[in-house]
Amino acid sequence: MTRRAVVTGASSGIGEATARLLRERGWDVVGVARRAERLDALEAETGIVAHAADLTDADAVAALAAWLDQTGGVDALVHVAGGARGSDRIEDGAADDWRWMFEANVLSSQRLTAALLPQLRRAVDDEGHADLLFVTSTAAQTAYPGGGGYNAAKAGEAMLVHALRQELNGEPLRVIEIAPGMVRTEEFTLNRLGGDKDAADKLYEGVEAPLSAHDVADVIAYALDAPGHVNLDLVTVRPVAQSAQHLLARGPLQTR
Repeated sequence: MTRRAVVTGASSGIGEATARLLRERGWDVVGVARRAERLDALEAETGIVAHAADLTDADAVAALAAWLDQTGGVDALVHVAGGARGSDRIEDGAADDWRWMFEANVLSSQRLTAALLPQLRRAVDDEGHADLLFVTSTAAQTAYPGGGGYNAAKAGEAMLVHALRQELNGEPLRVIEIAPGMVRTEEFTLNRLGGDKDAADKLYEGVEAPLSAHDVADVIAYALDAPGHVNLDLVTVRPVAQSAQHLLARGPLQTR
């Protein structure tokens, strides 16, 4: 049977790349994001099914779950949506930005998990297992100046994932966390920095081959397509130029 995955954040970046790759690998994909027009274009191009929803809205998450239940259920949740706002020091942070980051990264994960677990449990009867995969960040693992709000939000999401895996112990439900380091996508850093393209470009200046959205999607697809008894609890994936959160090589990579 063809497995069905819900991929959030599917209108751009890692979410879009994941939706494309899973379709190429034969999955049925429901792409979820706020921007209906971008999802519709992706649907026309790839054959995903578009479902526009704001995952910071509890009613929208409930409506998504109800629609999925009516249209065949789901075998895998791939939660990519989230994001960062601002790079201020903690003393200068904007409460609205911090609140949004918590809603987008933590509460959306909790709401989706609670809403879709009944369907994922039913999927076990057909497939023998079902999957909950969350894309967090290396920002969940190591703090850095100017990252306090995002560090806190992603660490909160990562702890949710760790607790969920333990709560589901004994059930054939895989709980997977993918934590990317530096990924260059069209929107993430630009949105974080309020649309300042020069500042966004400067972040990647001189870095040889930062990760692409497809690189991360490839890891996600591998985790989902692995045999059902194999769980990739946590995969941290970085470009070679970034050997730690704070240690980034700029310039050509070469032996010494």
